[in-house]
Amino acid sequence: MLKVHTPPDIFTPIGPYAQAVEATSVNRLLFISGTMGLEPDGSLAGDFEAQATRVWSNIDATLKAAEMERSNLAKLTIWLANREDWRLGAAIRQRYLGDHKVAMSVVEVGLVDPNWLIEVEAIAVA
Repeated sequence: MLKVHTPPDIFTPIGPYAQAVEATSVNRLLFISGTMGLEPDGSLAGDFEAQATRVWSNIDATLKAAEMERSNLAKLTIWLANREDWRLGAAIRQRYLGDHKVAMSVVEVGLVDPNWLIEVEAIAVA
């Protein structure tokens, strides 16, 4: 069970995420390594939108393999190669997560492969 916390003594979240997510009863933790926009055959999806969409498909597949689903996600760390992509990335993430809130950080970085435009790491609980 995940419980969202928004402390009254700090700023309100500036987007559709939670200030904190508490796992109130945990039987299993799933740590998903940084996931890029790589297709199942190892090729790289095209532009940022294609890569971001593939990232979430890859996370879905990983959750399914662990017999979990999106509602089990508690924490995301998102690395973007270009700051300009954060709005589109947020819109794609919101379509993926819907009303589910997670604790989250988004950072602009230089990714290992300069063709990678986004990488997402996740923690899920069940």
